[in-house]
Amino acid sequence: MTSRVAAVDCGTNSLRMLIADVPERPVGAIADVVRRMEIIRLGEGVDATGRLAPHALDRMEGVLREYAKQISESGAVAVRMVATSATRDAQNAADFVRRVVEVLGIEPEVLSGDAEARLSFTGATAELATVTTGPCLVADIGGGSTELVLGLPGGEPSCAISVNVGCVRMTERHLRDDPPTAAQIAAATADIDAALAQAATVVPAEQARTLVGLAGSVTTVAAIALGLNDYDPAVLHHARIPAADVHEVTSGLLAQTHAQRAALGVMHPGRVDVIGGGALVLDRIVRRFGFAEVLVSEHDILDGIAWSLAAKA
Repeated sequence: MTSRVAAVDCGTNSLRMLIADVPERPVGAIADVVRRMEIIRLGEGVDATGRLAPHALDRMEGVLREYAKQISESGAVAVRMVATSATRDAQNAADFVRRVVEVLGIEPEVLSGDAEARLSFTGATAELATVTTGPCLVADIGGGSTELVLGLPGGEPSCAISVNVGCVRMTERHLRDDPPTAAQIAAATADIDAALAQAATVVPAEQARTLVGLAGSVTTVAAIALGLNDYDPAVLHHARIPAADVHEVTSGLLAQTHAQRAALGVMHPGRVDVIGGGALVLDRIVRRFGFAEVLVSEHDILDGIAWSLAAKA
């Protein structure tokens, strides 16, 4: 038995929606009906100001109205919307909540870092039991934060942490020049390494046999490493990218100008200015914890939200 559900995830950089037919238990695959992603940069400036900018909230609301129409027409029996790093950090999060209620008719859940990590783990590993064995370390690299979660594929995670390093936050905080200077890259690296040292006190990553990478920074690095001319989720899903290729792509992106990155066929226009920061987070995770490769997943927190709704339905 399946249930049609709608999941919406509002992060620091993107707003995404999944309408899917989902089995009752988080094992196996869900059937996508609609999967969308728009770059809205809700977290623009939040690291510096502590507030969501009015024009960023306007961008969010405009896209959310499109989502609300599709959800209404789809016949979804349950809807859940979550918000993550930027909204957790914002002093005016109530403005965000009010707008969502007006458009979508439900109140968004502003997730804790731990709750975000656990939903991402479920979404990424529900179908991995047939692909890999042993514990997985799931790394979900967002705009404002990165979640690291350890557990067995398809099961409950054993531990998780959210640290405040992400593609938007690292770009706004450190990588300001085009391309960034060596000093800026060194400062971002030190920031990321300090966060990963903190994470290592909570998550024993050495127990993991597989590193699973989620979200746009990871999939974009993978697409470049694979030499794709166009972004192809089917090729990227469960692709294995060697650590050396992650490092090579990261070094290349940090050395390129905005125009050079924009010319890459796999690059989403909304990621051009922040992909260097996201790639650097991935590269430091691979190096810090000694993984030989990263297993790429196109399934993430959206899928975790969908599974949670199906269980309730």
